[in-house]
Amino acid sequence: MIKKLDQCWRIFATALSFLAFGLGGLLLRLAVFPLLKLAVGNQHAQEVKLARLIVHITFKAFINLMQGLGVLRYRINGLEKLDRPGLLILANHPSLIDVVFLIAMIRNADCVVKASLARNPFTRGPVRATNYICNDSGAPLVDACIASLREGSNLVMFPEGTRTPVSGIMKLQRGAANIAVRGRHDITPVTIHCVPLSLAKDMPWWKVPPQRIQFTIDIQDDIAVRPFIEQAEGEMAVAARQLTHHLHHYFSTENTHHAGA
Repeated sequence: MIKKLDQCWRIFATALSFLAFGLGGLLLRLAVFPLLKLAVGNQHAQEVKLARLIVHITFKAFINLMQGLGVLRYRINGLEKLDRPGLLILANHPSLIDVVFLIAMIRNADCVVKASLARNPFTRGPVRATNYICNDSGAPLVDACIASLREGSNLVMFPEGTRTPVSGIMKLQRGAANIAVRGRHDITPVTIHCVPLSLAKDMPWWKVPPQRIQFTIDIQDDIAVRPFIEQAEGEMAVAARQLTHHLHHYFSTENTHHAGA
């Protein structure tokens, strides 16, 4: 009986959390970011930097709200590795709130987001104010990502392009690897584990598991890109393909090790 009541509370708390997220997005768009624009004037770079800081703080508050309400617990290992500028951060994508965790951990985060988020009334304010990169820009997407990294932003990407299916079978796209090899940027991989699985692809938010969710986020050591370029003898398309295979094996192996732990 107590377990059932706890699960019912977490369904309510999850709904409350997402309601707060949506209202927070509206508040940022209608009040906070217009005031920020007035305060900084025509200093666009400063406006973007402050907007990213505001989103960073807001997302951290959202994660702590979910923890305080009993929806989830989380543990982060190796956070100090993210305290560097110009990182290309690639992560697996088991749940809906993975990007919230990552941006909550990074002060000056840029991010590749779905174009639909730039049109959604609850998210378009933060997406536009932070100058996040939309994934509908086609070929210029790679150039925009490389430029962001060279400007010192920490770029967050999910190589799968969408959440991992409940089956756990990953399918990586080559976009992230193309950015890494063409920009000659080493990769900072992040592995995210969610136990029990929740907020996954094709899993409704109200399908709350019997116990509280535990997120474990591990910031791993960098993966050097130069060996893939050298092995491909400078053929960037070949290097990107080989790097994509490596990343698929890397993230799949990490997930398997965690599941068996």
